[in-house]
Amino acid sequence: MLETEICRLKMRNPTMLAAGVLGTTASSLNWAARNGAGAVVTKSFSKEPNNGYPNPTTVEVTGGFINAVGLSNPGVEAFKVELKKLEGSVPVVASIYGANPEDFRILATKIEGIVDMVELNVSCPHALGGCGASIGQDPDFTAEVVKAVKKVISTPLSVKLTPNVTDIVEIAVASQKAGCDALTLINSLGPGMRIDIETAHTVLYNKFGGLSGPAIKPVALRCVYDVYEAVDVPLMGVGGIRDYRDVVEFFFAGASCVQIGTAIYYDGLDVFRDISTGLEKFMIRKGYQSVKEMVGKTHNY
Repeated sequence: MLETEICRLKMRNPTMLAAGVLGTTASSLNWAARNGAGAVVTKSFSKEPNNGYPNPTTVEVTGGFINAVGLSNPGVEAFKVELKKLEGSVPVVASIYGANPEDFRILATKIEGIVDMVELNVSCPHALGGCGASIGQDPDFTAEVVKAVKKVISTPLSVKLTPNVTDIVEIAVASQKAGCDALTLINSLGPGMRIDIETAHTVLYNKFGGLSGPAIKPVALRCVYDVYEAVDVPLMGVGGIRDYRDVVEFFFAGASCVQIGTAIYYDGLDVFRDISTGLEKFMIRKGYQSVKEMVGKTHNY
């Protein structure tokens, strides 16, 4: 009932570990898989190691977290070592980022055949070195990145879009025309900030960061809804999901599967099993035989 297939990725349930959460090592990715995730997405990584921003990099706010980690990672060669240690129980998606199409091309080539899907992070609102949302805010630049990667790999390719644009549909359509196989919606909202009233200093070292968590779910849903009507590729919904009700809303808006991140801070890795259990009960109660039957249902009214 919960089995889902997206771009040749066969998942036991429609939940994925989102990029940026527990995704740096094989042990953490395996841990998420053992706890019920239908697939796992790595933390975004680059060609060379990146130290990111100094602490503090994360602060809790009403409805979620603001983070400015700066896409810290040990680099692609270190990630390849970890990826080869994975148990293989669930599909693996590699999240990659760079400053230009050539960076993305090189990265994709290095991990071809090791992972089941590549996700292009062109939408981080707090990245170092020009590797952030400025790419994903430009439809032509985004299309160039997609074309560069599609030329060198046969692995399915998704593009993670930013909500921090005037028209996300424009970026989605450009990505599809360039050849992407799926779209991930959305990356964190913002950037935003928080100030310590005792010192008058900003809490985050970088001052600004991306907002994630339940507060951004309404925006994520609207983005999925709008993009679903404009493209033909499957959508992976992400943003503020904590229980099966949230997942059903994303399905009805047009997502074919979902990614879960911030909820792990609140509910632990049990969130994957809890969501799957709740979703299955909901489907039985409502008479759904498959996830596919729910995708885009709201568009029928």
